[in-house]
Amino acid sequence: MSYPAEPYKIKVVEPIAMTTRKQREQYIKDAGYNTFLLQSKQTYIDLLTDSGTTAMSDNQWAGMMLGDEAYSGSINFYHLQDTVAEYYGYKHVVPTHQGRGAENLLSSLLVKEGDYVPGNMYFTTTRAHQERNGATFVDIIIDEAHDSQKDLPFKGNIDLSKLEKLINEVGADKIPYVCLAITVNLAGGQPVSMANMREVSKLCKKHNILVMYDATRCVENAYFIKDREPEYKDATIAAILKEMMSYSDGCTMSGKKDCLVNIGGFLCMNDDELYQRASELVVLFEGMPSYGGLAGRDMEAMARGIVESVDFHYIHHRIAQCRYLADKLEAAGVPIVKPVGGHAVFLDARAFLPHVPQEQYPAQSLAAELYIESGVRSMERGIISAGRDRKTGKNHMPKLELVRLTIPRRVYTYAHLDVVAESVIRLFKHRDNIKGLDMVYEPKFLRFFTARFEPLK
Repeated sequence: MSYPAEPYKIKVVEPIAMTTRKQREQYIKDAGYNTFLLQSKQTYIDLLTDSGTTAMSDNQWAGMMLGDEAYSGSINFYHLQDTVAEYYGYKHVVPTHQGRGAENLLSSLLVKEGDYVPGNMYFTTTRAHQERNGATFVDIIIDEAHDSQKDLPFKGNIDLSKLEKLINEVGADKIPYVCLAITVNLAGGQPVSMANMREVSKLCKKHNILVMYDATRCVENAYFIKDREPEYKDATIAAILKEMMSYSDGCTMSGKKDCLVNIGGFLCMNDDELYQRASELVVLFEGMPSYGGLAGRDMEAMARGIVESVDFHYIHHRIAQCRYLADKLEAAGVPIVKPVGGHAVFLDARAFLPHVPQEQYPAQSLAAELYIESGVRSMERGIISAGRDRKTGKNHMPKLELVRLTIPRRVYTYAHLDVVAESVIRLFKHRDNIKGLDMVYEPKFLRFFTARFEPLK
């Protein structure tokens, strides 16, 4: 594809850190070789996450000045509610401080001990909330999603036969909802086809099972449908998005991604009774149903971000940036997940470091070495992110052992991505010198955030 120029011009600049290799060696050591524990002022190009790292527009910043900070009934809530209804089609919206707040509400409302929640590959916080409420997560994504080199247009699709098998084995009454992620982060940002969403909805309706989307990167998914499903090539992103959501009963949303804001999220649903229960529970965990842990100004920025997110020029450029970086790495022989997703390029750490066994955390080691090499901060998505089985205590052993190079929205230029590519390629040429790590501190929950490591001798 061609790489379009940025569909925006830069109005405000923020200086970034210029460090030496010696400094970075000390910084990563102090951080326990965990890139999450680095300070942002120690980071040159920050590809840790696209969550909350968006550069907001002048229109969004203008909206921030119109924040109605009333404790109840803020006008910004009603603007957000109307915008969600217009672009996503849901009847009810409950604001939350961010996406995991919505995940907590959903799991608390619908999950009970002994339930099973099937989904197209787990996401860390989503599964943690499901398990905390007594459920067992069951991966029903197509098998090809676990193969980094399999190049399919919709590797995020649910395998309907796996879903039917689970329903037959445990009973529909043990499945409170199907968690369908659009796109699938841990598979490499892989999208789900409209056809698959339609079939999942049909099957679940047959068994009276809810379909709840993790809609965090739904606009990116809509772009891939336009690009890869022929019947949608002439449809607008907004029209595709609206149809996608029509095949679900609700969604959780981290507004820090495709809603183009630095904080915020929401839980959506169409069922009146579920909304009433959510409105009662949100008061306990977040705040009033009309703000849910957010300031009025943040809800206003999110409402405006939803509108901006469906602009084709914006999303086309965003996807192009990922492909630009991926193309440079592929040309140099660097192993990455194929096809390239919408929010990041994922390095295949197993193929990059075949001499480092999974028990020595190759993805974590590679992320630390990339930081030392260039000041580029990335993150592990492998055995550490997968965590432990809550019953046996043993490590989950995912087939994918990845390092995520996550591109923030409207933040970096192609020149920054050139630096990233050159850094990874240099590291790849000297990959035999990279050793594994030993975990010396492991928290009970979501260990990838705060675990600490030491290099193996």
